[in-house]
Amino acid sequence: MTWPIIITLILVGLILVALEIVALPGAICGICGGAMVAIGIWQTYAGYGPTAGIITLLVSIAVGVIMLALLMKSRTWRRFSLNEQSDSRVNQVGELGIQPGDIGLTLSRLAPAGKARLRGQMVEVHSSGKFIDQGVGIVVTEVEGYRIVVQPLPPESAPQS
Repeated sequence: MTWPIIITLILVGLILVALEIVALPGAICGICGGAMVAIGIWQTYAGYGPTAGIITLLVSIAVGVIMLALLMKSRTWRRFSLNEQSDSRVNQVGELGIQPGDIGLTLSRLAPAGKARLRGQMVEVHSSGKFIDQGVGIVVTEVEGYRIVVQPLPPESAPQS
């Protein structure tokens, strides 16, 4: 194997290992990258002798450590990290006073869960097994813990949005 092929093999292998650490979970990329680096070093030993093999091994380790050091800098990790905060919360059924028999309107399709407006608040609700389209009137049939179960109302008694 020629030097350009060996160098390319090792560099691509190191990039794959770095991608495994930073962005691609699952170990496949890391295993392939590690194998490419190992094959490149092995081919150097086989084709150019132990001195060239040791030099290639040490340079590969140094380049790998430098790449990891650069990846571990905070600026690099900020690009991959989640910076947004979630303002979602669990239904506060007790605070809202939602009871069986309350009437509301679906804000999204319930398949079988989705959003609805009950007592002027947007809450997560679950249908009693059927899909319910958006904009359909609903009635609360059951409240168990944080789970609100609803059924569609007949069209003539549905509330207007």
